[in-house]
Amino acid sequence: MKALLHITLLFLFVASTVAQNVEFDKKNFKDDKGAFKDAVKSMEEGDKLMATIPRPNYKQALPLYEVAQQFNPNNDYVNFQIGLCYLYTNFKFKSLQFFQKSFELNPNLRPDIHYYIGKGYHLESNWDKAIQHYELHKKRLDQKNQLAEIMEINKNIFECNSGKELVKKPVRVWIDNLGKNINTDAPEYGMIITADASEVYFTSRRPSTTGGNKDEYINEWFEDIYTSQQTGRDEWSVATNVGEPINTKGHDAAVALSPDGSKMIIYIDDKGDGNLYESVRKGEEWSKPKKMSSDICSPYHEPSAWYSSDMKLLYFVSDRPVSGKGAAKDKDIYVASWDEKKQEWTNVQPLPANVNSKFDEDGIYLHPDNKTLYYSSKGHNSMGGYDVFRTVRNDDGTWTNPENIGYPVNTVDDDIFFVVAANGRDAYMTSFREEGFGDKDLYKVTFLGPEKQPLLNTEDVLLAGSTVPMRSKVIEPAVEITRSQVAILKGVVRDDKTKAPLEANIELIDNELNKVIAEFKSDAKTGKFLVSLPGGKNYGIAVKADGYLFHSENFDVQQDSDYKEVNKIIDLKKVSVGEVIVLRNIFFDLNKFTLRPESQNELDRLTKLLTDNLSIRIEISGHTDTRGSDTYNKELSHNRAKAVVDYLIEKGIKKDRLEYMGYGEEKTIVSDAEIAKLRSSTAKEDAHQENRRTEFKILSN
Repeated sequence: MKALLHITLLFLFVASTVAQNVEFDKKNFKDDKGAFKDAVKSMEEGDKLMATIPRPNYKQALPLYEVAQQFNPNNDYVNFQIGLCYLYTNFKFKSLQFFQKSFELNPNLRPDIHYYIGKGYHLESNWDKAIQHYELHKKRLDQKNQLAEIMEINKNIFECNSGKELVKKPVRVWIDNLGKNINTDAPEYGMIITADASEVYFTSRRPSTTGGNKDEYINEWFEDIYTSQQTGRDEWSVATNVGEPINTKGHDAAVALSPDGSKMIIYIDDKGDGNLYESVRKGEEWSKPKKMSSDICSPYHEPSAWYSSDMKLLYFVSDRPVSGKGAAKDKDIYVASWDEKKQEWTNVQPLPANVNSKFDEDGIYLHPDNKTLYYSSKGHNSMGGYDVFRTVRNDDGTWTNPENIGYPVNTVDDDIFFVVAANGRDAYMTSFREEGFGDKDLYKVTFLGPEKQPLLNTEDVLLAGSTVPMRSKVIEPAVEITRSQVAILKGVVRDDKTKAPLEANIELIDNELNKVIAEFKSDAKTGKFLVSLPGGKNYGIAVKADGYLFHSENFDVQQDSDYKEVNKIIDLKKVSVGEVIVLRNIFFDLNKFTLRPESQNELDRLTKLLTDNLSIRIEISGHTDTRGSDTYNKELSHNRAKAVVDYLIEKGIKKDRLEYMGYGEEKTIVSDAEIAKLRSSTAKEDAHQENRRTEFKILSN
């Protein structure tokens, strides 16, 4: 207690010896009446803007107060107002000097001055001085009647202590501005991405806004959604306005994007009742946004959301009361399930208390692995404002305790809108940096890996938060990045003969459970598709379109596998004589011809094809690789083909429609000479796997 008293007396002494407050009184400026009048007018206009409804207009008031301060730099009130304006702009780190100057001129101007000085030190990450001033402010509060303020100060002190710990173990990252093709001198923020980060959408306030008008309350352009495509490593096309019908004359903000980029969720203000709308894309055209179900869009505020990679869950943020009635509360994360029959989102549930803190959550993003949730929170061990956290859903449906992703990605200011590409190495976020394009910009965060090897004893820019860029000595070799247990399958579905794009149904099957776990469509105009495959499963992929033979693929994505992207051009064949289809999801044990249970979905698809086309006769053929004797391979492939035919007969397909043949190693897809040229044992084994297959051929139709 004595220490706090000494600090206060020291400030009083410094204030009395450094500067003296000069009031805006014409008696003090007898020799410059005209400039005095202009300065007072500017100050009064600034006061009017600070009293605007629904919120003070700090950005417009700031230059007016600066005019008054240039005329009279030693006025306590004007200096404080400038500090207050800076505190609520991107340049908030400049606020401290003006709060300090105001205090030096008049320690008694504001009873909460130590709170604001503490806030200024907090923004500079000067933890100990921030705590000192927070404690001084708390000391003057009434312990009974100002409990809410005391709790806020205690939280600020907790944030400072969290910051102390987090900066001791900084994460190793680089941050790169996405460049002039995306960023401008206007604010850009809220970036959303496809799973492979090949396409991005974001929100910006630019003169090119639809309707060409400004929001009268803040005198800034209305928000619109813009888009850009990745044209090369760290290269982007010039961002363009998405246009109507997504963008309207009001505020339109990007919220979420499906993994394949075929659906977008948009935030629309709705006269203060913020709601979520959904638009669907075909080719390059977006549908008119449709308000989401009443389970999602409540009478309260829903600012952000994200789809699960299988499109069966929707995570979103709302400040609705838990009971559904009463006043709005702090924002929490909820999850809804897709009801296939009703064709809408239902069964809304809040995430558990270890994820939702007692404070606001926002800016959610579910990684394509379908289990890792990134979100921003003002709670937990935030070091100030919103910090980005990561939590993982366990197999039993519980969630791990949220982990602060660390400094310097997180700063003392709000850190929000953080999205991570499927590769787990690249992330994207909104940040303000003095050397940026003028306002908030979009940045790429690269977690250390092999692409940018750090040099010994050099100085590398790590990350700039809302304050100045931070630098750090990098003296270690590259840090290993966490594996992203995801595979991305993307490509185009076409007609085999004409190569015209096709709209096809794509089923994702868990082969071990023999269960369809997700369904997608390729784009009707482009034929493009993208499917995210979280690790830990053996997947079957079935591509089907009316009038065509189905196409199947198999992907075994191990739990500890590295990130992988597979590009496929899938040419679907018409139902016609002579066409051959590989059945990639028919499985046998090593050197055996008994069908494994995970073959069922593939066999049932073939059964349905024969049931729907009663005139078709087919040949089932078995094939092996070249290892083993010719006689053995011939017999094994013969028995495997027979096993498939026996299954079809058991399912009711007439025997006279079916033939079978074992070709052994006679018809390899990859020759031994080609395999010999392959360098890795994995590539060689994959080639042998291509040769070991079951096919069917249409004999007559």
